[in-house]
Amino acid sequence: MPLALLALTISAFAIGTTEFVIVGLVPTIAEQLAISLPSAGMLVSIYALGVAIGAPVLTALTGKLPRKQLLLALMVLFTAGNLLAWQAPGYATLVVARLLTGLAHGVFFSIGSTIATSLVPKEKAASAIAIMFGGLTVALVTGVPLGTFIGQHFGWRETFLAVSVLGVIALIASAILVPGNIPGRTPASLADQLKVLTHPRLLMIYAITALGYGGVFTAFTFLAPMMQNLAGFTPNAVSWILLGYGVAVAVGNIWGGKLADKHGAVSALKFIFAALAALLVVFQFTASIQYAALATVLVMGVFAFGNVPGLQVYVVQKAEEYTPAAVDVASGLNIAAFNVGIAIGSVVGGQTVEHYGLAQTPWIGALIVVGALLLTGLSGRLDKRVVPGFSR
Repeated sequence: MPLALLALTISAFAIGTTEFVIVGLVPTIAEQLAISLPSAGMLVSIYALGVAIGAPVLTALTGKLPRKQLLLALMVLFTAGNLLAWQAPGYATLVVARLLTGLAHGVFFSIGSTIATSLVPKEKAASAIAIMFGGLTVALVTGVPLGTFIGQHFGWRETFLAVSVLGVIALIASAILVPGNIPGRTPASLADQLKVLTHPRLLMIYAITALGYGGVFTAFTFLAPMMQNLAGFTPNAVSWILLGYGVAVAVGNIWGGKLADKHGAVSALKFIFAALAALLVVFQFTASIQYAALATVLVMGVFAFGNVPGLQVYVVQKAEEYTPAAVDVASGLNIAAFNVGIAIGSVVGGQTVEHYGLAQTPWIGALIVVGALLLTGLSGRLDKRVVPGFSR
């Protein structure tokens, strides 16, 4: 695997950290800015909005730019957004800063997937995407706790300063390691972009992405309180468990990419979704049994984000088949679908906790993942035959 993938991975780690670290900083920001907790929590939704806009819209608008030039510009925007958050005098400025960094996030993962696959032979495409997304998955569990620690001990502004430093490191790594001759794609016309938005096969994959990720986040959003309140671990122990979960996620991400390379995206996704649904059901029964809960969580971590490379390479493959003039746009919409899944999962999980309690989140998440599994099976069957309404 080329060293350029390292630069993409560092960038993904920085971006992933700034996306999710806000969750741990909500109480601190609310107190220091004298705003309500829901208002502070809106900073998560605003970032997701930036991603959802940035991924499809800005990816399409920047189609003519050379890939390396665009990548460097995105990391400059990302770093500037975090520096603005560091110096934000009030809530309104912080909202703008979060929106800017969200825009950079959306475009980065859209073009990052196509850059990663252009750096390797076709048979290693999923593994290349897995390596890049490995930075994001590790950030979920390592960068976020570290950023929260900095915010709690030195102030939330210093967390954004630390993430800005990561952005500068990623910018330098990209400038040095990413080749300047990465082939771009002809910008998609408005008609091609609309075709992506309306093609039933691509819409099906976006639904798979949203449901597959949504099921994971239904339980993952509340993993820490579950391990503490149900399994009986101390807060300090939960921190170590989350670190172990992060290692499992990183391993599973790479393994998921290799699985997709070897057996194809659909076969890999069906296996991962089936295993994930089964593990969530098992967690339903082991959540209150301390060490059984621990074992279930660590194994679940291997599968939880193993679907990411398969999903991303699958949408790129189908876009090349059905909308070849708008592959980057299709890739960007899948990034938006990931964020829709995060929103669905956290909302469904929150409603489940509020009305039925923490212990009920795993089986609800399993049901959502089963929905992704069924759609994946249908999509795989459609790949093998032409169906009216689903043809090219």
